[in-house]
Amino acid sequence: MPGSEMAKLVAAYGSSHSVMLTATEEDWKNGFKVADKTNPWLFDRQGNETTYDKLVEMASTGPAVDVSSARMSERYNEAQAAMAHMGELLENAPIDVLIICGDDQHELFRMTNMPPIAIYYEPTIRNVKRVITPDMGWYKVAQAQRQEAVEDVDYPVDSKLATWLIRQLSDRDFDITGLKGLEPGKGEGHAMSFIHHKYMTKRRIPIVPILLNTFDPPNQPTPKRCIQLGAALRELIAAYPEDIRVGILASGGLSHFVVDEDLDLKVIDGIRRRDYGFLGGIDAKLLQAGSSEIRNWIAVAECARDLELGWVKYIPGYRTPAQTGTGLCFAEWKPKA
Repeated sequence: MPGSEMAKLVAAYGSSHSVMLTATEEDWKNGFKVADKTNPWLFDRQGNETTYDKLVEMASTGPAVDVSSARMSERYNEAQAAMAHMGELLENAPIDVLIICGDDQHELFRMTNMPPIAIYYEPTIRNVKRVITPDMGWYKVAQAQRQEAVEDVDYPVDSKLATWLIRQLSDRDFDITGLKGLEPGKGEGHAMSFIHHKYMTKRRIPIVPILLNTFDPPNQPTPKRCIQLGAALRELIAAYPEDIRVGILASGGLSHFVVDEDLDLKVIDGIRRRDYGFLGGIDAKLLQAGSSEIRNWIAVAECARDLELGWVKYIPGYRTPAQTGTGLCFAEWKPKA
């Protein structure tokens, strides 16, 4: 009890939540070839806005990537196997609560009010039933697979821990937006719904949803601020006066909508070597569009610095000759041996 028993961070995880992971194998091979040509969120590997045609031109002067039907089937199956393993890890996780660091992409927030950091603290959070209509294209159908098949589901939240973190982080000069519930008819965003529906339908571990504005300028937290947040979370978990086992998970990433293997592998290596100076010093210009979700991994890596990165599965999910796609990544940290 207070003063005698404290919480302990015992595990950490990371998982991409890309629509590639809810799309079909056929979508990988054909759907994205069309969709990526008009994607307005394309940035080159230097963080500059670009177009699909320019990416094709740049790709033609460098090492070719294999986007054959056979290779894409292999990547698809690798991703499915990685998700199955992640589901097993979370089903058997030695934790009482899971903090999830994810991002919101105009699901709970709009540009009229986009906080840099928000924490949800109601006792439950709702993932809504998916609605699929005959006129929906394959992409929206794939997005809907993050939601519930039969009915709305209210997943448990550790409201007490969430509320405590809001106050304690605020006392440490973090500007935290508190989310007390959802608007009528609204459900949690994709960063949470993917984790819930893909990994936590059998065992509904209470979560604490932390939402970082990774995606939308101009007020995204810097990589250095993400390091500071992760450090504060680690210290606060250790100071929480309850005898509970805590896990933390990074939802999203790695590079997309252009695959940047060099950046992804440097991030993974930096996490493995505990090089928090490198992680906190990543040029924010490189964290554009979906690659911005690497911020969630930076915060979790710092929080989990006393753990050891073990299992990692990285799949460079190329899907077009322009090298568009997602650097799909899944990981588990464990206590040091």
